[in-house]
Amino acid sequence: MPIDDVVLSFTPASLMLLNAVLAFIILGIALEVRPADFRAVARSPKAVLLGICAQYLVLPAVTVGLALVLRVPASIALGMILVACCPPGGISNVLTHRAHGNVALSASMTAVSNLVAIAVMPLNVALWARLNPATAGLMRNFSLDRWDMLVQVLLIIGVPFAVGMPLARRFPAVIDIVRPWVQRIGLVALLVFIVAGTASNLGPLREHLGTIFLVVLLHDAVALAVGYWTAAAVRLDEPSRRAFTFEVGARNTGLGLGLTLTFFAGLGGMAMVAAWWGIWDILAGLLLAAWWRRRDARRGTAAAAGSTGSAGPAGNRGTGR
Repeated sequence: MPIDDVVLSFTPASLMLLNAVLAFIILGIALEVRPADFRAVARSPKAVLLGICAQYLVLPAVTVGLALVLRVPASIALGMILVACCPPGGISNVLTHRAHGNVALSASMTAVSNLVAIAVMPLNVALWARLNPATAGLMRNFSLDRWDMLVQVLLIIGVPFAVGMPLARRFPAVIDIVRPWVQRIGLVALLVFIVAGTASNLGPLREHLGTIFLVVLLHDAVALAVGYWTAAAVRLDEPSRRAFTFEVGARNTGLGLGLTLTFFAGLGGMAMVAAWWGIWDILAGLLLAAWWRRRDARRGTAAAAGSTGSAGPAGNRGTGR
């Protein structure tokens, strides 16, 4: 069966569960955000604004071009665009820390980018999808209500931020204990949902797994490169380049999967791209971070350990990210 004709089947209860898991993951991000992040961005916004442009303009544009060059089926191309339009996931902060990157910059970019996604993401998906004839034609098969998507993204991202930030400010000691568990439980729950959901729908997708694996591998590598070389182009220091790499390369594809199941009827190519991205970008990010750490060790320098003293919008909070 052509992958553009494959539709994944999920019950309304499973969709509600996925949305709850996604909100829980965003809550873990919100519990780390401090008002100082936003005040520092207001004082020195250039790096964060550049990061937002890389995420919501450069990466989607490159993704449209990549899908055209690869000539992938329309549903896979649309999945690639949706992933490129997602905000960064909380794992980006962990990967930045492991890579000796600028954690303060990463944290600020994650916070601001997720809030920007509430307004930008629905428009971005519709805009970039129209630039590829195949995805533009596929979009006509769905009545994509951008206001409904806005509400969905607002509930998944906006509400956890509205709850998490005041809690972190009011009960900092308790939140410092609870936050790591919220993040771990959310990530594990999402991975379990992805594995269980795709396994139950694997039959008609089996013959397309190789294509999806290769497309995601290449797309993720391109996203990581876009992050690094965008920062390099404006001569940011090495720790900041590493932060950009993971902020652009590690997307919240769980959100993309949820939107696929809600607004695109579980279209197989889209769902599988988002699902596999959610697993692969963690693996690829850990490998890249480990390579950077080993390279720093071989050079006998704490290259990015300079993140403790490197310039960043909010100053580094240490290794708690």
